[in-house]
Amino acid sequence: MPDATLTFIGNATTIIRYGPFTLLTDPNFLRRGDRAHLGYGLTSERLRDPAITVDELPAVDGVVLSHLHDDHWDPVAERHLDRGLPVLTTGAAARTLNGRGFREAVGLRIWEGQPLVKGDHRVTVTAMPGRHAPGPLRHALPPVMGALLEFGPRAGDPELRMYISGDTLMYDDIAEVARRYPEIDAGVVHLGGTKLLGLLTVTMDGRQGARWLRTSGCATVVPVHYDDYTVFTSPLSDFEAELHRHGMDARLRRVERGGTIPIVPRSRLTARAPG
Repeated sequence: MPDATLTFIGNATTIIRYGPFTLLTDPNFLRRGDRAHLGYGLTSERLRDPAITVDELPAVDGVVLSHLHDDHWDPVAERHLDRGLPVLTTGAAARTLNGRGFREAVGLRIWEGQPLVKGDHRVTVTAMPGRHAPGPLRHALPPVMGALLEFGPRAGDPELRMYISGDTLMYDDIAEVARRYPEIDAGVVHLGGTKLLGLLTVTMDGRQGARWLRTSGCATVVPVHYDDYTVFTSPLSDFEAELHRHGMDARLRRVERGGTIPIVPRSRLTARAPG
């Protein structure tokens, strides 16, 4: 199978490569000191620059977008991205982006998949459950989704499954992911313990992130979305401590800003295990 890699740009922005595919997630190219608009007049200051500028992006085949907030899709990205690029996202985000000229933005219902084909290879992006706030308050924030990326040959079974949590809290529907997809090779978890107005938690903190990993069953996990904005309250060390407490240290895959790591199928991890 082709090699797969993940490059971390900052916040939830990554570049995922597999064979001929290059995918971009949650494009956020605001600079340090810029403010991301989060709705209802709320903003958050960016604390760290992305590893590259939007002009330095490679050619990409599609965008996977959790939801429409400036820290996931900002005015810089919107001005520079090709309006014919497939954007796989929620129905609400797709309708907004269609209205802004992104004619290939596709809204996915939860558990609905959309294939992208290139040569002899295919990636199917399937929307996973997400909830951006607890209880009825979730209706005050944009709909969100996670995403399952299944890479493989154009005709044949997937060779690699990667689960991106999106900006979600832990809730009961996440358990359904593992029931439907029991062999997920790698996870990308959005952390940060984001608090709006210093009160309302709308993304997973370290404890919820560890629970997400146990529940989803991902063989390995890459943490993102934890130190770029002033609304984040739970640093990466919280997540690392929780993984250690639950004996899951070996599943952690750290990646520095601007760094690239391989994404390895669980079958290879098993083959490498001692004994």
